[in-house]
Amino acid sequence: MVNTPFRIGVLGAPSTGATQLLRRIEMELRGHGVAVARTGGIAKRAAAAGLPKMQHHTDTSTEWIIGQTIADEALAARTAQVVLADRAVLDAIPYYTAALEYRDDDRVATETCLIARRYTTVKYHVLLATVLDPEIPVDAAHPIDPRYRALVDSHLHDELGTSFLAHSTRRVTSTADSKDAAVQHAVDAALRAVAA
Repeated sequence: MVNTPFRIGVLGAPSTGATQLLRRIEMELRGHGVAVARTGGIAKRAAAAGLPKMQHHTDTSTEWIIGQTIADEALAARTAQVVLADRAVLDAIPYYTAALEYRDDDRVATETCLIARRYTTVKYHVLLATVLDPEIPVDAAHPIDPRYRALVDSHLHDELGTSFLAHSTRRVTSTADSKDAAVQHAVDAALRAVAA
């Protein structure tokens, strides 16, 4: 058994399938008898706390999301062999920087974003980043501004491309083959770590 949990994080623009990927990984790992903990629901909790989200993100909401995500993962790590992070810490950066661009705000990312970058490089073993397919419509029950959604996707892949996470992040398109390969990659890596 691993001494510290194996961590798998997903990132992606709204409604691009990140949560579904993580659910599939969770089911596979549980089927192998692995103790899994999954984090998530951060956007709903931010809204319930009265914090702005999506294109309205601020320094404060971004700091809260990063801090809360780290705390959630720390709690999950106490009992799990594998922690599945639905919206890895790094995800907060493109959501914030996309909001700044959306609003024509020329501020730069805060120091909190540097914390998110550093945390991501040392904590996650596998990162899966979904790629926006503009041909797939967003669920009408979750209205999302299409321009903001595209900006998040662009900022996310720019962030991954300019960081030293680029080599360790698997991009996942909307095709079934890409999703299947990503799930298999994450499951295989986690099973190897748990068995070690």
